[in-house]
Amino acid sequence: MKKSIATIVAVITLFTANIIQANTFKTEAITIEIVDSNQLQPVYDDYFTVKDALIKSDSKLTSAKAKDLLTAISAVKMDKLKSDEHTAWMKVMKKLTADAKSISATTDLKKQRETFKSLSKNTYDLIKVSKSAQVVYKQYCPMADADWLSKEKAVKNPYYGSSMLTCGNVVETIK
Repeated sequence: MKKSIATIVAVITLFTANIIQANTFKTEAITIEIVDSNQLQPVYDDYFTVKDALIKSDSKLTSAKAKDLLTAISAVKMDKLKSDEHTAWMKVMKKLTADAKSISATTDLKKQRETFKSLSKNTYDLIKVSKSAQVVYKQYCPMADADWLSKEKAVKNPYYGSSMLTCGNVVETIK
């Protein structure tokens, strides 16, 4: 009887240790996946802050937010990107960097808005492949003949600010 109890205790101990070890492995795998999928989110978040500053027609704030975007771009760890994200990132990284530098280097609102067109196009190309953590709306202004991305469905035009705040429409929903 004592041998049977000792055998049962040994089997339970071994079984419990294997379960704990398996759960630890699963947790680590999930953590790695979460880190990978969020690699580009800071770039998207800073893009939206640049857009919001342009909506306010605040060129100094726009310049400062573009500097934040540059920091987010340079912080991306390419080895952490999924293969399709990596490919898309390699296609737009230099353009995103150049656009963010250009916007940050000036307080000329007209120049910032003109460069924002290119920044929006390249961010769109990237977000179509990698997806954002939330729904994103691609919006279009016929007066500026330009697109931009927004986290809100309501149109707030970064190309004209308060003078034509609601000019435009949603042309695509990215989920």
